[in-house]
Parts: sequence; structure tokens; C-alpha cells
Amino acid sequence: MSTATNNTDAPTLDKLIESEPALPASAQKHPELITAAEHLLQSELFKAETLIREVLKKDPGDVSAIRMLADLGTRLNRFDDAKLLLERCLQLAPDFHLARQNYASVLMRSQKLEQALTEAETLLAIEPNNANYLLLKATILVRMGEHLAALPIYEQVFKQYPHQAKAQLSYGHILKTLGRVDEAVAAYRKVITLRPALGEVYWSLANLKTFRFTDDDIATMREQVTEEGGNAEDQSHLAFALGKALEDKKDFNESFKFYQRGNNIRSIGHPYSPEKNMHNAVRQIHSCTQPFFEQRKGLGCSAKDPIFIVGLPRAGSTLLEQILASHSQVEGTAELPDIIAMARRLAGKLKNKPAGLYPEVLAELAPEQFKALGESYLKSTQIQRNDTLYFIDKMPNNFMHIGLIHLILPNAKIIDARRHPMAGCFASYKQLFAQGQTFTYKLEDLGHYYRNYVNVMDHWEKVLPGRVLRVQYEDMVADSETQIRRLLAYCGLPFEEQCLRFYETDRAIRTPSSEQVRQPIFKEGLEQWRNYEAHLQPLKQALGPMLERYPI
Repeated sequence: MSTATNNTDAPTLDKLIESEPALPASAQKHPELITAAEHLLQSELFKAETLIREVLKKDPGDVSAIRMLADLGTRLNRFDDAKLLLERCLQLAPDFHLARQNYASVLMRSQKLEQALTEAETLLAIEPNNANYLLLKATILVRMGEHLAALPIYEQVFKQYPHQAKAQLSYGHILKTLGRVDEAVAAYRKVITLRPALGEVYWSLANLKTFRFTDDDIATMREQVTEEGGNAEDQSHLAFALGKALEDKKDFNESFKFYQRGNNIRSIGHPYSPEKNMHNAVRQIHSCTQPFFEQRKGLGCSAKDPIFIVGLPRAGSTLLEQILASHSQVEGTAELPDIIAMARRLAGKLKNKPAGLYPEVLAELAPEQFKALGESYLKSTQIQRNDTLYFIDKMPNNFMHIGLIHLILPNAKIIDARRHPMAGCFASYKQLFAQGQTFTYKLEDLGHYYRNYVNVMDHWEKVLPGRVLRVQYEDMVADSETQIRRLLAYCGLPFEEQCLRFYETDRAIRTPSSEQVRQPIFKEGLEQWRNYEAHLQPLKQALGPMLERYPI
């Protein structure tokens, strides 16, 4: 994943005159770059790359071409390649401000947040009122968890550009994260007046979970739905929002049609391979055996700081994080991408082995490398932390990497947030994730993914008995105090009364469940899937034997 599961990460303005053109004067020398730029706008990446590389063959120092090639790399999530290209570009043209802006963005997306902030500050020192640079800084601050520091930057931009819908949308996301719900709703309402066809704003309201649409809201959304055509992102957001609105109205059949429509639209542009997921699970099981771990006992970094919460999305991980973060010794952070990024680096890039070397490569690492990797993780996540003894990494997809976590951080705590498969899978199906989690777009894929998840977790319990604490969501709802005491005991934390009143905390929460976990635990969500049971036969069939372990 990166499973960043909410959408507070990308504040942008709709239309601003850039302080520097995307194609400087050198485009006159190589007019094919103009055509390449048009291909990039149309997401015709292969055509764009061909033209850009032809220019660079003739003129290797053309900074416009280098920057555009970096842009292409960023679109393909090749951040290391893009970073190197932009560094070369800035060596050749230090005053190429658009390249520096791109460089800051790539650094941010590579989790090099302090460096990214430095680059943004460099740009602002030149143009203090440049709205694009201000929003870049605000985005980086949000990634760093500095939401309060980002708010006045938005307010400064709005003085110059009060009618920017997407900036208002991002402003609303931050207010939501901070728990300022009424202000968030007001910001979202303003977006609707500015751009009523922007689907994301309706989903942002629905994603508050506690918000209820009026009949007029629903009518407005229906007006934006197209029979065919239309912007795919807008249409998918509208569909999920209407699904939620109609669910609240208890019109479950039409609600399901909209959830299905939203997922169908998303699946077109976000492919998922169940075969690859199964292959990855099998590789973990075959590589990370009990003898493998016994031979490497005592290795890794001895730090006890991290508490990992893994599992499937919508399984109660945010609730567990909120409970633990209410403790005086624990800090909640976010769904950190660092472990997944480390696994990708270990996998490497091999043309003759596109699946990469991970996890098999773990067997080839020298003993001291495990400690170095653990220290590297602590260093890269430091920017997300303050001065508490422990911090939480709640990236759910880390369940696939528990073997790696155990080897590099043998004293870290790992918690498996588990939920009934029907409830958990359907909750994911009706949740529009900002990125990642592409397995959620089809009921069949969800069922098979859940089975792979449970098989992998069964394996970790077999080869590392007692290493992971499983917390069943239904048990937490039924007897929260017992489960909270059990959770704290596993983490080696003394009991603190405020953990029972986790909903009173005012910390920023960066996931879709943010408003739900600011309330006491409620039982209503346990059986919501039953309202849609007539539509869920494909999920039941895919889950197969899992339903024997979790009877319905």
C-alpha cells in the first residue's frame, strides 16, 4: 500500500498563473517538448517518454526535458529516479523554480519531509506570496502531522484566491482531521457552491460518517450523475457518497447499486491482481519458517518504541490506535509507508525477476544488516514523532511483513486488528480509499484477500507463537474494558483510566474513522452488512472456509 486511507495529502489550486512556465525558452529549440507536454496532460506516458528521450539524445543538458522526464517518473511512482533527475536539473539550472517545486514534491512523496520543507522554504524566500509554493509548504506540514501550522497558510492563500474549490476542499480535510467538524462541513459546503460537480466534496461529507445528507443534498448529487461519460473520479466519488446517503435513508437496494457503481468505476483505472497477492503470501510462508527465525534469534535493533497495528482496513485499527494514543506514554502517528518502502528496496529491480528478491533476500542479509534496517526505520519515522516513549504505526498492509518487522525490531509490539469477514469486507467495499487497497473494488477479490490475510496471520502465529496480539473487534465492542486492559498489558503499559475514555482526546486523526472514534464504542455497526446480504453472495463464496471460523 501505501495505504494512505484519507485524502488530506494533496492540496492544490484549480487555476493559478504559474510563476514560471512549465516549458522555458529551450522549448523553442526543441518544439517536440510541447507535444510531449500535451501527451503528459493526456496521460499518454509512452508517447511522451519517447519524445523526451529523443530530445535528451540530441541535447543531454536540456533542463526542460530532464524536468519532464522526472515528471513522468513521478507519475509512475519512480520517485528515486525522479529525484536524481531533478537534482541534475537543479545543478544545471539552480533558478529553475518549477524544477525545485517538483523536487520538493518528490522529496515529500519519498517521505523525506524535512528536505522537502527546506526546498519549499527556499522557494518562498524568493516569492513569499506565491500561492503554489504556500500550498506546497502546507501539504508537507500535513504529511508531517503539523495540521495546525498548515491552517493559517490556507487562510493566507484564500485572501488572494477565495474561490479555489480544491484548496477549500483540502482545508476542510485538515479541519476534519483536527476534529473541528462543523468548520469542516462549512468548508465542504463552500466547495459545493464553487464547484457543484466536484464529486470528492460529497464523498468528503459522507466520509465524516456522522454527517447526514438532506433530501436537497441527495437531489443535487443525483443531478451530477451521468448515464455515460463524465469525469471518472467525480463519478466514483458521487456514487460512494450516494451509497452512504441512501444507506442512511435505509434504501439499501439502491444504496448497493451506487456502491457497486463506484467500485466498478474505480476498478477500471486501478487494476488489482489476486494472483500476485496470493503469490506474495505464499512466498512469505515458504521463506519465513520457524528454523529461519531461530537461526536469527537475537538480531535486529533492540528498540521497543514501535507499536504496529496491522490487519485489514475498517477492522478497528483506528479504534485501537485511539485507545493506545490516549495513554501518556504512547503517540499515534499515521499509516506509515516506511516498512513497505523498505520491502520494496530489498526486492530491488530485476528485469529477469520482476517479482523482486523479497522476502527470499532476507536469508542472504548479514547479521548486522538487520540492526541497521531497524535503526533506519526509527530514523525515517522520527519526523512523525514527538518525545513519547512509544509510537504507533498503523499501516494495515504491514501484516504481510511481520517477518521483516520481527527480524529488524524484535522488541516491537504487533497487534492484529481482526473483524468478522462479512462485516469487515463489506465495510471496505463501501469505503472509497484515496489510494491503494485496490482489492476492495470487487466482492470476490475482497473475499480472497481476506483468506490470504488470515492464512498469513496463521503462519506468523505458527512460526512466532505469541508474537502478535489479536484483538477481535466484536470482543472489543462487547467488553471494551477487559480488552483495553489486555491490550495495555501486552504492550507493557500501566493501566491509565483515560484509555477507557479514548473518545475524549483531541488529537488529530488521519483516517476515515476519525469521527467514529471520537465517540464511545457503539454496537450498531456490527451487523450493518446484513442489510445488504441479498447482494453479498459473491463475497460469501470467495470467503469459503473463513465463514466456518466466523459463523454467520
